[in-house]
Amino acid sequence: MTNPTTTRPSDKPNYFLENLRQGIWFFGVSSWLFGITDRSIACFSDGYLSALDITQLFTASFFFVSWLFLKPMRSVEQMHKRMNES
Repeated sequence: MTNPTTTRPSDKPNYFLENLRQGIWFFGVSSWLFGITDRSIACFSDGYLSALDITQLFTASFFFVSWLFLKPMRSVEQMHKRMNES
């Protein structure tokens, strides 16, 4: 039986892509938080909430929550490898 670690290609590209996905996701979270904060300040600065302001806040909040559900998962192989190293 062959050793799977010798026949498997290097995990460096996979590790890089997973870090890139995580980085893009974290950047998106911070961008959505900034956008919601900016919209909230703009909406509440005049003391009057219009229907358009409320629609913009709910739309931005919906997209932010949707972005949270798009969090990239670690691959199953990566999790098993880390569990075996411990």
